[in-house]
Amino acid sequence: MPEQLTLPEQLTLNDGATIPRIGLGVWQVDPDITAKVVRWGIEAGYRLIDTAEGYRNEEGVGEAIRSAGVPRKELFITSKLRNGAHRRDDALRAFDDTMAKLGIDRIDLFLIHWPVPGQNNYVEAWKTLVELKEAGRIASVGVSNFNQDHLERIIGETGVTPVVNQIELHPRFQQRDKRDFHRKHDIHIESWSPLGSGRLLTDPTLEKIAQKHGKSVAQVIIRWHIKEGLIVIPKSIHRERIAGNFNVFDFDLDAGDMQTIRDMDTADGRTGPDPATAAFLF
Repeated sequence: MPEQLTLPEQLTLNDGATIPRIGLGVWQVDPDITAKVVRWGIEAGYRLIDTAEGYRNEEGVGEAIRSAGVPRKELFITSKLRNGAHRRDDALRAFDDTMAKLGIDRIDLFLIHWPVPGQNNYVEAWKTLVELKEAGRIASVGVSNFNQDHLERIIGETGVTPVVNQIELHPRFQQRDKRDFHRKHDIHIESWSPLGSGRLLTDPTLEKIAQKHGKSVAQVIIRWHIKEGLIVIPKSIHRERIAGNFNVFDFDLDAGDMQTIRDMDTADGRTGPDPATAAFLF
């Protein structure tokens, strides 16, 4: 019998909070349609919504939170600190701006979007997020696009371990070299660009697995992320695809499927910037 997962399955974070294993990402969603897209997601069953200051669509997410007809306590809202606001005073102002746009007084998860090591301010940003958590304004704090050296530094200088590290991860870029460190420190990996920025949707290997299960390639990839123990945040602006991406709990991938996808991993599969050198500001 295929594994049947409770909808939505939750993972427990290292601070005791819980997070849905699948969420709706809104990167590159036009601000003019963000509220509609997020409402569709909530209607489909998503309870985790992932946005960022740099996406410029937090206001649309906030509108959806207020209008979707779901109690706020049932939603898990994530946003991220912009790269140009790592100094404490800038981070505090940026956080206040995020909260005003979302229209909430406490956020479930707030992340440092990129370490931008060239600025060398990400430890100060992390200390500010911890301060906001201690003040009760953030439930959980985490990071995004942090390499092991970045993680070791913030943990070593503050004693506070991120609950999540959101990184690019998909079948062509599985980042397995990062997994042991994250497991050791109980940091959950959250996959952004989980469908390989759409490049994997016509992959012949994945198409064969999808045909075997009577599912779409996107559903197979998302199910793979969940089987790998990852949190996954697919993005779409199409209502039927948003619903389809959530409908991944009525089939299972067998050991052969998992091995086939594991074998797709490549060293050069990255589609986004390298965190070690990324220096863009927003």
